[in-house]
Parts: sequence; structure tokens; C-alpha cells
Amino acid sequence: MMKNRRLWIIFTWKTAILAGLSGITSFSVAQDAITQEAITIERALDIAEENNPELINSKLELERYQLNLVAQRASLKSQFSLDLNPVTYEKTRRFDNRLSQWYTNETFGSSGTFQVRQPILLTDGEISLINTFGWQDNQSTAESLDNRNKAFSNRLYLQLTQPIFTYNRRKMELRRIEFDYENAGIRYALQRLNTEVNITRQFYQVYMDQNNLEIRKEEYENAKQSFEIIRNKVEADLSAKEELFQAEVNLATAQSALDEQIVSLDNSKDQLKQILGLPLSENIKVIADIQVSPVAVDLIQAVDHGLASRMELRQREIDIQLSDLQMIQTKALNEFKGDISLSVGIIGDHEKFANIYDNPTQNPRVAISFTVPIFDWGEKKARVRAQKTSQTIAKLNQENQKINIELDIRQTWRKLENLRAQIDIAEKNVRNAQLTYDLNLTRYREGDLTGMEISQFQTQLSTKKITYSQTLINYKIELLNLKILSLYDYESDKPIVPVRELTGND
Repeated sequence: MMKNRRLWIIFTWKTAILAGLSGITSFSVAQDAITQEAITIERALDIAEENNPELINSKLELERYQLNLVAQRASLKSQFSLDLNPVTYEKTRRFDNRLSQWYTNETFGSSGTFQVRQPILLTDGEISLINTFGWQDNQSTAESLDNRNKAFSNRLYLQLTQPIFTYNRRKMELRRIEFDYENAGIRYALQRLNTEVNITRQFYQVYMDQNNLEIRKEEYENAKQSFEIIRNKVEADLSAKEELFQAEVNLATAQSALDEQIVSLDNSKDQLKQILGLPLSENIKVIADIQVSPVAVDLIQAVDHGLASRMELRQREIDIQLSDLQMIQTKALNEFKGDISLSVGIIGDHEKFANIYDNPTQNPRVAISFTVPIFDWGEKKARVRAQKTSQTIAKLNQENQKINIELDIRQTWRKLENLRAQIDIAEKNVRNAQLTYDLNLTRYREGDLTGMEISQFQTQLSTKKITYSQTLINYKIELLNLKILSLYDYESDKPIVPVRELTGND
């Protein structure tokens, strides 16, 4: 009597759950009627290339650094400028020290300067061609004496400025920007690879949820079939009523598991749509072929190719080179340096424009200046030591990166080898579980097994199917991980070059 009551309580509780979740099942069935967009893994990657937020952000960063590099290279070409002063008027009172007298000066004029500047990347100097043309009406009045001049003037000269005893700042700045652009390209390529991994994982998670949903549906159908069998037996007085109660509990449990799987599938689909950059309201389903043909991977080849190709190592090299550039800049603190300025040209002036150069004046100029540091209280020495430490850290990071790359490749290779054996075992387990369930289902129909026992065999079959699918997916994901880690596609037996399209943009 106590056993019957306990089974009846379980049945009532499961029925309540079934009633509460029936709305979810109905909603899912309604959704299934809506047209779903079928997405393959290749299609998912194509969608992410255009819509993934992180990938878009990384691509925009790459474009920004590329434009900075274009601008910096453009700044090394000839620069043309024109400065115009259309009208200049001034009237003032001044004191002439030579004659020790005050005079009034009134000036009205107009002028313009045309300049061509050419930076010299090799020496960090600059050569300029400058021409200043103007006209002025100048009048001075002192002790009732008026002096007035109206004339055109033109000054044309060639000027060279050259810093000496210091580092080439233009070349260093260009090098920095080139490193920034290369780094941005590597980050973009790495983001693409990471996005491929994330999408693949979530894609197969959706696939697993879809597959599990089919398994749960199969469980539910089997539970319904078992319920019908035992109900007919009970009605024919061939089985005890306790078996019917257990069959009802098994049916309610199968219904609950089905509804939970529907919710899990909807959640994983939303996560996939988020990664792909698709609207969450879009209805999708994934299509995948998870059958694999295990490939043999040579560990030594994988490690060697990874160490030769991984872009993170190039990033560490860039860090070292940037640290070297920073050391040059640090050593230039409070440095002894100089500047040389040379110019040669002619000046002409005349009341008539056509006669400006009737009597030209040579206009040479030479100037040399030096900056001599005296005492800096040890600032430069301390900063140089700090930068040496930074250089050491950059080199250590490069060595650690190599170790981490080899370690990751070796661990992933071991996982692959283990999964290759697991695939065969999981496949055999599914076959055995299916045969076991079919045999025991016959025994159940004949009354040799209870509802609890057949439910256990059904659960065992479902578990083995899920394990087999998950093992296949795990193998495909780990093979993708090894492909990313070593930058080699073992399925097509060829290396991959994630930054191929960047080489033509410089």
C-alpha cells in the first residue's frame, strides 16, 4: 500500500511539471513551423566576417593604422604652401637711435610667400625653396622731412637645415608607425582565428543541442510506446497497476527532458546569433557533417611549423625592436646635439616690377648651433637602466611565448590522439547500447522487465549516442585548435597564411 502511494505521488508531481512546461513545447512546435535559415559552418564564418562586432572593431583598427602609415609616408614627400598677406597697414611713432630723434612711420603693403619643403628621410634634414614677393608704400616723417618709397621686392632663396650629433627622428617615427600597422594586422588576423574557434565551438554546441533534441524526442516516443504497452497489459490484467504508475512517471520525465532541451537549444542559438552578429529574432538552424576521418599528425612537424609561423612570435619580435627604438630615444635625453642651417639666394627691389632684379643683392646665410648638457642629476642614467630592464623583459616574453606555443601544441596533439581512440570506442558503445535496448524492449513487451528497468536501458542508449556525437565534435574542435596553434591545415595538408591579404597594402 505504501509503495502504491509513493508511486502515485511521483506520478502527480511529474504530471504537474508536464502541465507547466506544455506551453513551452507548444511554443517550440509553433516556432518549428516558421521557416528557418539553414547555416553551415562555412556560411557561419562568412556571416561573422561581415557582422561580428569584435572582428569589425579589429578591422577598423587595422584601417586606422594603415591610414596613419599612408599619412606618414605622404609627409615625407614635397610639401607646397602659400602664405598670403593681401593688405598690411601700420602707422606708428618710433625712435631712431642713430640720429637720436623721433619719427613717424606709415606703411601700406601686400605680400605673399610660396614655399616648397622637402624632408630628407636619410639624414633627418630638410631642404626648402622659398620665394617672398611683395609691394609696399613706406613713408617716414622726421623734423618736417618726408622720406617715401614705393617699390616691389622679391626674395628667392634655397635653405638647408640639418640636425647633427643626434638620432634620426623622422626615420624612427616612420619605423614606429610601420610596426604599429604590422601589429594591427597581426591582431586582426589573430582575431579572425579566435573568432573562427569561438564560432566553431558555439556552432557545434547548437548542433549538439539539435541532436540532443532529436534524442529526447526519441526518448519521449519510446516512453509513450512503453506507456501504451503497459496500459494495455494492465487493462487486460496481465500486469500490476504499479507498472502503469511507473510508466506514467517515465513518460512525464521524458516530456520534461524534452522541454528542457528545447529551452537549451533556443539559448545556444541566441548565443550563436550574438557571435555572428545576427538579429536575435532571426530563426536559424545549423547543418553539419560531424563524421570525421582521423588524420595522422606528426608532433615534431607541428611544433616546428608553429614556432616558424606563429604570429605571436612576430609580435614579440616587434616588442623587442620597439624597445630598441625606445632605448635610442632614452639615450638622447640631455644629449649633446647641434643644428646646421645654410641658405643662399638673392633679393631684388625696384619701383617697377619688370626691373626688380636690375641690381640684385646676394643673400647667403650660415648658422651653426649646439646644445651642450651640463648636469641632469642622474636622470639619463636611471632612465637608460630602466629601459635596459624593459629590453630584458621583452626578450624573456619572446622565450616564454615559444615555450607556451610548443606546450599548447603538444597538449592538443595528445588530446587528438586520445580522441582518435575514443571515437572507435564510442561508436561501438552506441551499437551495443542499441542492440541491448532492442532486446530488452522485446523482453519488456513480454512482461519480463519492469518499466524502471526499460527506462534505464533507454537512458543508457541516449547517453551513448550523446557521448558519441560529443566525441566526434571534440575531435573536430581539437583538430581546429591544432590548426590554429601550428598554422597548418592537416586535413588539406597545407600551411595557412592568415595575413596574406595584408602584404599588398603597404
